[in-house]
Parts: sequence; structure tokens; C-alpha cells
Amino acid sequence: MSIKPRPRIVDLDEVQAQTHRGGDLRAMLTPTTVGATSGFMGVAIVQPGDRIGEHYHPYSEEFVYVVCGELEVDLDDEAVALRPEQGLMIPAHMRHRFRNVGKTEARLVFHLGPLAPRPQLGHVDTEETDVIGAAAVTTEQHASCAASAHERDKVTS
Repeated sequence: MSIKPRPRIVDLDEVQAQTHRGGDLRAMLTPTTVGATSGFMGVAIVQPGDRIGEHYHPYSEEFVYVVCGELEVDLDDEAVALRPEQGLMIPAHMRHRFRNVGKTEARLVFHLGPLAPRPQLGHVDTEETDVIGAAAVTTEQHASCAASAHERDKVTS
């Protein structure tokens, strides 16, 4: 049974946290939640010192936008710094791992497409990940994301 695509707002707290790969991953706009047919979108919340374990997507490109925090992404073992308001496209089959190297929570928006033939084929883990309190998302840390965005707005005004 498939869900007919429809416009729908999905709140972050409606989506169950996935923490087994590190970080707090929330797949928000998906075939299941909104009937998406070409890909899915979500948010990753990564605490200081935590990471999202190395993996790759055999069918999908991954598009990432950093909202706040200081991240490094390892792309086939090459470390690349990612700052707020930067985007990154990760080609299909490229191994990648996100690490929060800063002192505050990092948040990034991700989109993957096209969809794999079956969900379980879309993500291949290439390392074990120790979970470092990934589900410990607090309002205070989230407020720091909002505060940094507010500070950027004051600078650009």
C-alpha cells in the first residue's frame, strides 16, 4: 500500500530519532510520511564529539545543508570542513562520515534521491558506531543554533 503524495507539514518531534549510526537522524519527508516518490529529506543533529558513522548510498546522491555547528565530513577518507550556510553534494557510492568538531550542537538538513528500489538497499554502513549520547537533544543547545543564526542576521543587516 502506498501513500498518495500530498502537501504536509511534519514537525521534528513527530519523527522518531534514529541513533544507531551516531547522531540523531530524523527522516522527516519520506515515502511513508508524505508519499514522496523521488527522494527523502531529514535533519541530522550531532552533539559535540559525536559523529554519524561512515556509510554510502549505492542508489542516491546526498545533498547536505549545514544550519549550525562546526562539522567535518570525511569523503572517501579526505576530511573537509563544513560551516553553517554551506551545502555539499555527495555522489552515490562515495563513503562519508560526519563529525561534530565544535563545542556546540550541529544541525544539518539532508536530502537523498533518487530512492533505492527498497529502503533497506539505500544505506550501507562501513563501520561500527559508538553512540555518544546522540539522543541528548536539548532546548538549550537548539537555542544556540537559533542564536548563531540571529547573530549572522545582525552582521548581514
